[in-house]
Amino acid sequence: MARVKKEPDARREQILAATLELITERGINGVRASDVAGRLSVSPGLVFYHFDTLEKLIVSAFRSATERDLAKLETLLTTRDGTMTERLHVALQEYGPTGAAPSWQLWIEGWSASLRNPELRAVIRTLDNRWRAVITDLVALGVASGEFTTSDPRGVAWRLTAMLDGLAVQRVAFDEAISGTDVANWTRSAIASELGVKP
Repeated sequence: MARVKKEPDARREQILAATLELITERGINGVRASDVAGRLSVSPGLVFYHFDTLEKLIVSAFRSATERDLAKLETLLTTRDGTMTERLHVALQEYGPTGAAPSWQLWIEGWSASLRNPELRAVIRTLDNRWRAVITDLVALGVASGEFTTSDPRGVAWRLTAMLDGLAVQRVAFDEAISGTDVANWTRSAIASELGVKP
């Protein structure tokens, strides 16, 4: 049976998906190009054809995961009616360790590896800031509509996401030391406290 040739974009996406799976399973330091190739039954040369170095592959995988998650969030926000409070809850649920995006095990790995990899650190900072920009915009829209009360939408976004970052570490890295219900309840309380809405 003849092998079906993959289009370059489709093959790149497969390589990125396999890389993300392996990072989640083994950590960044445990991923080699030969592992990615083996998972896809291709040669390591094909991996390096699409991504010059392992470092570029790792960075591209993080970028791909975040783009996918931000696209999903945009779809959720544009197809859902409701108050700004409800829309903010949707965004924070996706951001936090109770939602699908991002894979927190992946992000914790990325934070750790970025301490020694300036290129990865720069990419993760940029991607993280894009998430915070979405939250900042939602808070600002809520203020403009009169639903939220704050003079500092950016500060609110940073405090809410920083809280969720910390809760994610507790939930993911420490064997679910807190529950998803805890995260949801504390997020509601934080929104109420920060923005003057009922919890």
